[in-house]
Amino acid sequence: MSVVVPVKDGKIVDNNASQDSLAASRKSGSGLDKEAFLQLLVAQMKYQDPLEPTSNTEYISQLATFSSLEEMQNLNGTMTTQQATNLVGKTVIMNVQSSTGATNVVQGKVDFIVRQNNKVYLSIEDELYNIDDLDKVVDNEYLEALEIAEDFERVVGELPNVKNLRLDDKENLERVRKAYNTLTTYQQEFIAKYSPKALEKLQELIAKMKEMTDAAGTGSGDKTDTDNKTDGDNKTDGDNKTDGDNKDGTSTESK
Repeated sequence: MSVVVPVKDGKIVDNNASQDSLAASRKSGSGLDKEAFLQLLVAQMKYQDPLEPTSNTEYISQLATFSSLEEMQNLNGTMTTQQATNLVGKTVIMNVQSSTGATNVVQGKVDFIVRQNNKVYLSIEDELYNIDDLDKVVDNEYLEALEIAEDFERVVGELPNVKNLRLDDKENLERVRKAYNTLTTYQQEFIAKYSPKALEKLQELIAKMKEMTDAAGTGSGDKTDTDNKTDGDNKTDGDNKTDGDNKDGTSTESK
């Protein structure tokens, strides 16, 4: 089979619709869709060699291929829409490529979906993003644990290191320790996995503070024992009150 194309001034004139469609597809980054396939078929019929026309069998075969392509695209569109519907209410991460070629990361909760021009878009913070840019779907429990881990690293980073730890830091250190103990098992395991250095620092600070507190408590306890002994030695002042009971010098036994 031969294909005839228009020629002008000895050059091939490239002005058919199929080429424009292919150029648009390449520009948008999409593959050959059903409209482009149909335009190719029409162009083939339009510019076929009248001396060697395409047989009816070939047309029927191409039409069958076109119908299969259309059904596959419709099925793919339905599955894509269903996938996007399941994302409503979930937190997602999108990798969006700008016109300059840079990749921007967008994170947020999907509010609703929109289907336009056979494309599905996710609405995130009042902005629409192509579902093809979807990178990750984040579980809410995971996202909460991630935020807690980031806050944990920040708070522990503000604490002094072990060498510069003082008794005055006990209150802040105790506050961080209590906050960590109130976390769920999943959140504590998340911190241990993704923020091990911060957790190790907190544990070292707690151990060091315990040593300092015990040392300070032992010293104050010795002073208290000494004070109590002093109070007991002065009890003899009250034991000899009988010396001044009788002003006339007469003892109790003489009476």
